[in-house]
Amino acid sequence: MQAPAKQRIRMGMVGGGEGAFIGAVHRHAAALDGQIELVCGAFSRDGENNQRTGRDLCIEPNRLYSSWQELLQKEAALPDNERMQLLVIVTPNQLHVPISRAAIASGFHVFCEKPAGVTLAETQQLAVDLNASNSLYGLAHTYLGYPMVWQAKELVQSGTLGTIRKIFVEYPQGWLTEDLESSQNKQASWRTDPAQAGASGCMADIGTHAFGMAEFISGQQITQLCAELKSHVPGRRLDDDGAALFRTNGGASGVLMASQICAGEENALKIRIYGDKAGLEWHQMEPNTLLVKPHGAPVQVLRAGAGQPGLGAEASRRCRLPAGHPEGYLEAMGNLYRDFAAAIRKGEKGTPTGVPGIKAGMRGMAFIETVSSSQHSNEKWLAVPAVE
Repeated sequence: MQAPAKQRIRMGMVGGGEGAFIGAVHRHAAALDGQIELVCGAFSRDGENNQRTGRDLCIEPNRLYSSWQELLQKEAALPDNERMQLLVIVTPNQLHVPISRAAIASGFHVFCEKPAGVTLAETQQLAVDLNASNSLYGLAHTYLGYPMVWQAKELVQSGTLGTIRKIFVEYPQGWLTEDLESSQNKQASWRTDPAQAGASGCMADIGTHAFGMAEFISGQQITQLCAELKSHVPGRRLDDDGAALFRTNGGASGVLMASQICAGEENALKIRIYGDKAGLEWHQMEPNTLLVKPHGAPVQVLRAGAGQPGLGAEASRRCRLPAGHPEGYLEAMGNLYRDFAAAIRKGEKGTPTGVPGIKAGMRGMAFIETVSSSQHSNEKWLAVPAVE
């Protein structure tokens, strides 16, 4: 007798309406493996936008909601085999924690855009709620879904680099070189608005990606930093540029840079880590290549691809295509969704295996608050709060 067919994980979305960027990316990535289907949404506070988006996405009219509150209330009232299981949150930052907490209280799993919130304190309260529930919570640190990021992590763990001494991580963009927020650009408007983005602009938006990657690959926590933040565009209310010197609990030192006013740059996230035996280098815009630089020996070039030699199990599992067929950002996010779906099927709770979770969220908030404090402090070094 054949086993019964698996049912797709039923997904809802808050935010991501017409004119938004990241919502469509999430929907494409979630659909890659056929494990998840979008069944409901509250895509925009603008009623006409919400209706158009729902129609374009073929959402049943009775499951297109005017607010996230209505979505949670009505989905929770549906039978177990019909109701949404996973809520994806792609709103501005100030709504991340309120919606996440309400969704968890209603018994739903949550996959949220980063940063996790606007303060460390509210994110810690979210962690308390999560720990008391049976829900899963994941954070969309998409770059941690790339195969070669996992390969880099394995090289560090295996001792190939030796004792880690130096970490350089940077994320330059150029899209906020001009005053886009004054021209009613929606993406620029909310990201530079303290009421929606929180205490930081650039560091919350992309600096958290650099911070998360440095800790993920190195396996070490950043414990102290000395930072400078700056807003280069006149009248801009939040930072659009920043850098920090940092120290880790493993004895390494490093430099983190994030900027959105580097004219001509796209999404040039890259990381270099050096030990006493070797170094490694990875560029997000060339994600299928990882350079390994042994001391006193030729540089090694590792390439992503199914069946490629030299890759560990975790990197190989995240490769979808044979070598030479480029995989990128959608596939990286798709890997996070695939792991999230598997965690739901296994009955996991807390943090889904293979997906950044609430601890990554709290670490990111601790980083944001510390760099902001450092900017206004006369102290040279500030401690990054530990989180549990």
